[in-house]
Amino acid sequence: MLVRNYMSTNPVTITRKTTVADALDLMRRHNVRRLPVMENNELVGIVTDRDLREISPSPATSLSIFELNYLLAKAKIGDFLPKRQKVHVIDADAYIEEAALLMREHKVGALPVTSNGELVGIITETNIFDAFIEIMGLKEEGCRISLEAEDQPGVLADIAQVIGTLGSNISRIAVFRNGGPKAKVVLRIKTSDGTDIVEKLKEHGYKILAVNSYEEFRP
Repeated sequence: MLVRNYMSTNPVTITRKTTVADALDLMRRHNVRRLPVMENNELVGIVTDRDLREISPSPATSLSIFELNYLLAKAKIGDFLPKRQKVHVIDADAYIEEAALLMREHKVGALPVTSNGELVGIITETNIFDAFIEIMGLKEEGCRISLEAEDQPGVLADIAQVIGTLGSNISRIAVFRNGGPKAKVVLRIKTSDGTDIVEKLKEHGYKILAVNSYEEFRP
């Protein structure tokens, strides 16, 4: 699962010469919270809605609305943006989990996406959530079975064989470890009734932790 499959393409960009008023207007019109800053086709920074709120006059100011608009129309992004801002970027062909890790480590809500040195998109927390939902198959009809198993070689193959003997298909699988001898395995099975599968897994010594249907995850 690559970043390019989940990023937003054709990001709205600005330059250092863009006014704060125009930047705010772009965010409102395109319903975005971040604007990459470009200079000579090179990414030199990124501005967030929070940045713009912080540099805009406070609502408690004694300035009139006309004075406020005048200041916002005069103030340029370059007046506040560092000459060389540190921007964390990710390649379009990187894995989605790399983007999640980078965002978590640097505590940012989005990453500009590049390909061959050119800006091609932006990936946000919302895009990461969408990827997670797809990975876990939360929108797919079927049955979700959580079980406990020994964390050792061959266990997943055994679970798959047990389910396969019943003619069922595993559409998603995830393993969660806590450092102990056992792991939690979450399966998404393409069936509306997982009763037979659950009983068969129990016969093979697996501890069933939870069984959920597709309807339980629907909003």
